[in-house]
Amino acid sequence: MTDLLIASLLRNQSGFHPVVSFDPGTDRLALLDLTREGDLLPGIAARLEEFQLVIEQLRLKRGATYLIGGYNELREIYSRSELFEAGEEPRRLHIGIDIWGPAGTQVFAFMGGMVHSLGWNDRLGDYGATIILLHQLDGIPFYTLYGHLSKADIDALSPGQYINRGQLLAHFGAPAENGQWPPHLHFQLIRDIGLYSGDYPGVVQQRQRDLWLQNCPDPDLILQLNKFL
Repeated sequence: MTDLLIASLLRNQSGFHPVVSFDPGTDRLALLDLTREGDLLPGIAARLEEFQLVIEQLRLKRGATYLIGGYNELREIYSRSELFEAGEEPRRLHIGIDIWGPAGTQVFAFMGGMVHSLGWNDRLGDYGATIILLHQLDGIPFYTLYGHLSKADIDALSPGQYINRGQLLAHFGAPAENGQWPPHLHFQLIRDIGLYSGDYPGVVQQRQRDLWLQNCPDPDLILQLNKFL
């Protein structure tokens, strides 16, 4: 059976505005692997200053404008916060894409949409400042979530406000306002947001992988950045 949302996104990709500024001719992307066997030594994520320094050193060493990765990735780094420990199984499966770069990096709307909700999720390891947009494409509604932003960005918006394609939406937040993370954008595609407002799980239990990946398809359908890795 044809997946109508994915088919529509693929059909309209050429018209999407970049979510972050990126010129394939001059800029470079590099993969950041945050699995257990990946780019971080055990325990570093629990020490924010060291975590931030390592991320920035990796970006510069690889000559990258941004580090990117994380969709459908199992990560142990979430053990740094009790936020991910409740329930029968800790949450470790990341279902968005992270784009790592300097604080203040601009974030743009890839297409027009309405501000569905705004959130200030300030617990350790959470999203910090969060924006959720509602879109309609070929008559199909869906949502995009932008996490780890600057608090000034959400203070400047209101639910119901319309955002134009290519409009400056937000900026990468500093650790004090982004949930205590090295600066980056968490970008997530959501089919059905249910009753959530200003928040939506971006890290889930592995045993529910299929369910969550079905509702949150690969955001690179919008970003179109993985082809440059």
